[in-house]
Amino acid sequence: MAEDAGYGGVSDKDLLARHVEGDPDAFGEIVRRHRDRLWAVALRTLGDREEAADAVQDALVSAYRAAHTFRGQSAVTTWLHRITVNACLDRARKAASRKTAPVDDTERLEQLLEPHESASAPAERNDVQRQLFEALGTLPHDQRAALVLVDMQGYPVAEAARILDVPTGTVKSRCARGRARLLPLLTHLRPESAGGGKEPGAGRNRMQGTSVPPATESPSRGPGDTGPSDSAVVKGGGGRA
Repeated sequence: MAEDAGYGGVSDKDLLARHVEGDPDAFGEIVRRHRDRLWAVALRTLGDREEAADAVQDALVSAYRAAHTFRGQSAVTTWLHRITVNACLDRARKAASRKTAPVDDTERLEQLLEPHESASAPAERNDVQRQLFEALGTLPHDQRAALVLVDMQGYPVAEAARILDVPTGTVKSRCARGRARLLPLLTHLRPESAGGGKEPGAGRNRMQGTSVPPATESPSRGPGDTGPSDSAVVKGGGGRA
């Protein structure tokens, strides 16, 4: 597989080029490198493991097919994150019409917040995080995506803007509006908290060890989608094969 192919020193862009040229393992190496972070973003954006897994799968299928349209105008990881966020937002908009309750099941919440942590994690910390995610689920999708990237995943505003394909000012505005909506919700939800002084989402979540669904086989090769630019390719998220 990819690890046996000696890809250690190969850049993401070169891997994508090799994939386009027909290397059967190159795209699998790209997935191996970035899957955990894509999964974390999808899970925190959607709040549902099955929806997140489907969104990541949709995004990877779209990226696999559209690789030949990548123009190098952004980093490969930015391109992949943009596709994934758009796939998540597509799913979130569809889910909104079904009016499913936002993340309120205890087991789902424990899996959502810190999938790599054991059950022995401090109860107070888990409770605060449950409250944070319940409040996060009440935000409009665009504000939620911005806050997930900036406040939870720790991306700089400029990088989040590239991922979301919007101006940096838009990201700042969405984050500010989202934080303003979260603050009263969290104040109400945390009456027993003993101060702490931390603003909601100020901490940066760890990425190491994030639980990821088993990798699927690379999608079978087929005719690629076409598009004029990196940004245009990913508008509307990933489509199903």
